[in-house]
Amino acid sequence: MKGSTLFQVLAILSVIGSVLSKECTNTPTQLSSHTFRYQLLKSQNETWKQEMFAHYHLIPTDDSAWSDLLPRKILRQEADELSWSMMYKKMKNPGSFKVGGDFLKEISLHDVRLDSDSIQGRAQETNLKYLLMLDVDNLVWSFRKTANLPTPGKPYGGWEAPDVELRGHFVGHYLSATAQMWASTHNDTLKEKMSAVVSVLSACQKKMGTGYLSAFPSELFDRFEAIKPVWAPYYTIHKILAGLLDQYTFANDAQALDMTTWMVEYFYNRVQNVIRTHTVERHWLSLNEETGGMNDVLYRLFAITGNPKHLLLAHLFDKPCFLGLLAVQADDISGFHANTHIPIVIGSQMRYEVTGDPLYKTISTFFMNIVNSSHSYATGGTSVSEFWSDPKRLASTLQTENEESCTTYNMLKVSRHLFRWTKEVAYADYYERALTNGVLGIQRGTEPGVMIYMLPQGRGVSKAVSYHKWGTPFNSFWCCYGTGIESFSKLGDSIYFEEEGSIPSLYIIQYVSSTLDWKSGKIVLNQKVIPVVSSDPYLLVTLTSSSKEGSEQLSTLNLRIPIWTSSKGAKATLNAQNLDLPAPGSFLQVKWSGGDKLTLNLPISIRTEQIKDDRPEYASVRAILYGPYLLSGYSSGDWDIKTGSTGSDADWISPVPAAYNNHLVTFSQESGESTFVLTNMNQSIRMEKFPKAGTDAAIRATFRLIFDDTLEIISSIEEAIGKTVMLESFDYPGMVLVQQGTENNLVVTDPPKDTATSSFGIVHGLDGKDNSVSLESVTQKGCYIYSGVNYSSSVGMKLSCNSSSSSSEAGFSQATSFTMNNGLSAYHPISFVAKGGSRNYLMVPLQSVRDESYSVYFNMQP
Repeated sequence: MKGSTLFQVLAILSVIGSVLSKECTNTPTQLSSHTFRYQLLKSQNETWKQEMFAHYHLIPTDDSAWSDLLPRKILRQEADELSWSMMYKKMKNPGSFKVGGDFLKEISLHDVRLDSDSIQGRAQETNLKYLLMLDVDNLVWSFRKTANLPTPGKPYGGWEAPDVELRGHFVGHYLSATAQMWASTHNDTLKEKMSAVVSVLSACQKKMGTGYLSAFPSELFDRFEAIKPVWAPYYTIHKILAGLLDQYTFANDAQALDMTTWMVEYFYNRVQNVIRTHTVERHWLSLNEETGGMNDVLYRLFAITGNPKHLLLAHLFDKPCFLGLLAVQADDISGFHANTHIPIVIGSQMRYEVTGDPLYKTISTFFMNIVNSSHSYATGGTSVSEFWSDPKRLASTLQTENEESCTTYNMLKVSRHLFRWTKEVAYADYYERALTNGVLGIQRGTEPGVMIYMLPQGRGVSKAVSYHKWGTPFNSFWCCYGTGIESFSKLGDSIYFEEEGSIPSLYIIQYVSSTLDWKSGKIVLNQKVIPVVSSDPYLLVTLTSSSKEGSEQLSTLNLRIPIWTSSKGAKATLNAQNLDLPAPGSFLQVKWSGGDKLTLNLPISIRTEQIKDDRPEYASVRAILYGPYLLSGYSSGDWDIKTGSTGSDADWISPVPAAYNNHLVTFSQESGESTFVLTNMNQSIRMEKFPKAGTDAAIRATFRLIFDDTLEIISSIEEAIGKTVMLESFDYPGMVLVQQGTENNLVVTDPPKDTATSSFGIVHGLDGKDNSVSLESVTQKGCYIYSGVNYSSSVGMKLSCNSSSSSSEAGFSQATSFTMNNGLSAYHPISFVAKGGSRNYLMVPLQSVRDESYSVYFNMQP
């Protein structure tokens, strides 16, 4: 292999890669951005379009731009050394390659079932509902149009609209996602839908008759090959190829494999023509337009077919000008479009797996190291506005457009390969971090088809307040919608790996409540994980199993001991016998047989992590983590935390007791035809319209009842009637509602020394209605929290007495009576209060945040 012409050229380009680094992408770089390209192509401003496309690709665009950089001895080779026929001859006998290697084996999604009440199980179910919502005719509309077939239904919008050059990409993702979801659930309705999509696409391919299959005409590839402006046609083809291959792999659909090989034959001939007509450098130049993971899917296909054409074509999509940088270990990825290039690295990993060439293992190992050391956020994610920024300068990048979701999806693939090769816990730890913080929170709760493009990480940011905001089920279809539906369809794929042998060995690298039908081990293994809470800082995992078919086969379990835990307080028992635990960052190895029971109890603690920025002025900018969970603080932009002088976490952060959820209330009133709620608006109490759950408005309308007897516990809010309380603002922990005398506005501030001015009696509503309450001042009997009558939004709240009120007695009773319900917001089971300079912060896992404003980095000072 190393003697082939292709390898020689790659090696040469590896050496000169640093020269080409910033030209190894589109210029100007904005054109690499999916967001920018969509804006540009949808714009009616032709002048702007011409200006942006005027500098498309390298200048000059002829072959000499690359050839002049090659050593003279290469140019003196025989003319056919870089010809298509010579390259094919070199690839014709790939049988000597070592395929597979001594890698851990993936456990099939067919054999793993997630518990429905786990975080992962709920996310999977939400995604399944979305996949079932999508209409087959609408999905394939543009494919039928391109093939000149009848087009029932109507096309979807967003990036799947008939006038968008990337149309069809989501259908490829849909094929992958449904195949993986069917393997994960065996949902019959889903199987029918995905088979129907394959059937329609097959009809389209047959109608066109060349092997070509796309939702857009082949003219886009003419432009691609001519180095003319076009939006990433191979990117879309990769998604379709990968989707069909997944239909074959997970659903055993032989028709899908036939369609894949016919498509590849068509593109093999196209690339062959480019190289014969021009040169291989011309083909590589065209790769400066995003091509997705073409090399990855072609190496996967070669592993199935053994066809040397598939191997050769995979090599030709390896983009040597980028892999060359990594081959010479140049940390120079800043300025590159992240999600254009991560899939190329994944493809190089597949190249290593199917050829055994160690260069490509080295490339991906180095790539993972530089991304993690210089370009990743505390979530495990990477990129700002879709690009990599300067290394170790991330403090300047915190904003709303951080961490494109696609990049996290793909970095998980990189780490997964590396773990399978090395069994290094660090890669499994990374996988857990990126999945927990960068994937599980991109859905909006359990709303099917509502996902985000970017994961904001600035100060006081919101997933709902960014350029893209939350997407919609039928009119977005961004690239991150495609990777999103795949991510939530394969949540069971990296929990377990196996190593076959006379004594089979199982690696458990993620702690997720699930059931595994382990065929090699001849057992059914049940993993039960008690949901993590802040008030009991341990991860508790229980493993039990039953033998299959009466087998008594012995096996080995290897359980990851995460780097975030500690040896102190950690405990493991096998059948009630204590086990010696290795240090964090290792595997606990256990001999296992059917009927055994293992419990693992791992301490979880708060830790902080400095942002990847080596400038001294940002040394205090840190993220806060609890085990694998990145904590975000509800904040409108405040970010100062006071840690105290002792160095103890207890100085500055404390868990929220679980019982406090029973103390959360929202007070509402009817006015006109609308419902209003008592709300903390910038520490001023007002009545605002009833908000949607998961928003800043819902947080501001939630208060915690603090009783005179601070140890008092209630099981329902009705038990609070007749008691004296203070009202603590949910998102300003430690601050309470305070009266400033009659007819003066109420405020939220630190509790006064005389707590009487912040204490109220909850009494039955003055209006006499069932389920209504009034809030009476403790210091001024007969005076109540008062809203007014027939008001609109933002009316200020005050303390008013009946005798001083200008309203009638009936009006006074109406204005001082509220419906007291459970809080619109609630404490997440993992909730902390962190002490700040001017205010405290309620800290919750980033994955749980919906529309609320938050910060994930804080300025931490003693």
